Amino acid sequence: MQTSNSTLRARHVRTLRQVLQTVLVGVLPAFAQQQADWEQQVREQVAAQQWSAALETADRRLAVVPTDLEARGWRARLLVWSGHLPEAEAEYRSVLAVAPEDTDILSGLAQVLARQQRTEEALALLARAQRLAPLRSDILMQRAQLLRALGRRDEARQELRAALALDPRNPEARAGLASLEGEPRHAFRIGTDIDFFNYTSRAQAQTASLRSRWSSRWTTLFAGDFYQRFDQSAGKFTGSATYRLGASDALTTGGAISRDLGIIPKREVFFEYGHGFRLAKSGERGFFHGLETAYQQHWFWFADARILALTGSVLLYLPREWTWSVAVTAARSRFPGTGAQWRPSGLTRLGIPVHRQLTANLFFGVGTENFARVDQIGRFSARTFGGGLRYQLTRRQDIAGYVAHQNRSQARTQTSFGLNYGLHF
Repeated sequence: MQTSNSTLRARHVRTLRQVLQTVLVGVLPAFAQQQADWEQQVREQVAAQQWSAALETADRRLAVVPTDLEARGWRARLLVWSGHLPEAEAEYRSVLAVAPEDTDILSGLAQVLARQQRTEEALALLARAQRLAPLRSDILMQRAQLLRALGRRDEARQELRAALALDPRNPEARAGLASLEGEPRHAFRIGTDIDFFNYTSRAQAQTASLRSRWSSRWTTLFAGDFYQRFDQSAGKFTGSATYRLGASDALTTGGAISRDLGIIPKREVFFEYGHGFRLAKSGERGFFHGLETAYQQHWFWFADARILALTGSVLLYLPREWTWSVAVTAARSRFPGTGAQWRPSGLTRLGIPVHRQLTANLFFGVGTENFARVDQIGRFSARTFGGGLRYQLTRRQDIAGYVAHQNRSQARTQTSFGLNYGLHF
């Protein structure tokens, strides 16, 4: 009986050994091959920017192995690249619930939150990932990028220096630190404009301005303008301050006083609110990379007229660093002895990067009164065509110029030329 039991146990051991051998030799390699096959397929589809196909591959994998966290991580990244941010966030959070210390998932979720303008939440997640993996320089770089976008330059520098300490050959960290260290805070510009008319003598203007960024929140602008028009000379001083309410919002307010002599406004007051929207790259979410919107109210007090100009504008960022802006103005004019009248005008401008140091622009306007001079208000219609160039001489110097031609009613024309020089320090 004892011999029979021993024989039975030996048979069980041999059977178990055969099962294990079958699993080790057959099932596990096949499983590993299947894992490698779907990942390789996803990588190839991603390289070809076939987001939908790659997403289907990841979904098929999850249909077979719902608990595959690698597949879920790929699915979350693919949702981001496809522009489905809320779904990507949900996917990342589901993975994070199972693997709360996965720094890749924390980094990916932070990217999604940053794209949704939830920058502080993204920074908190990256700080958590940094504590879990203090030797990962890419997380430090990601934090530096977000801090810089918020205007927290000192903190961004600290992150970049820490990244360089971990990886002294990191070119992105070196370039980022160099740009932060050398970024100028002030811009001084001087320029001149000349206007030629077919119905009167020519006019000129000279401008000097200083724009200063005092902190991540505050920026000021002071400018002096000097006009020679219709045998008169006038001067104007303008001051404004801009306060950044957050990463994407800014409020500007200012005014101007002048020695007007009847050819420019006696005084001006204005305010502007702007908001920016950060969109994905063109391959991820569409044609537009991002846009900025602004609303401005500007009051002008002339010797014999009162003007209120309401302007809404949109600046679109296009692929290959092209830009396109549209501004529409409704102006309320009041003259002595007459009622108030509203008149519309509009201007569109296309920015064209010609070379690394050279950019060009083309613009067209209808009824484009700028209200800064007395000959630009009144009851006339106009169409304006023009263009300009800006050349970056050095990292801290640039020169820009423009030419414009305006056809007015009553067969009147105006041709304008302008040139200005900028010094950044």
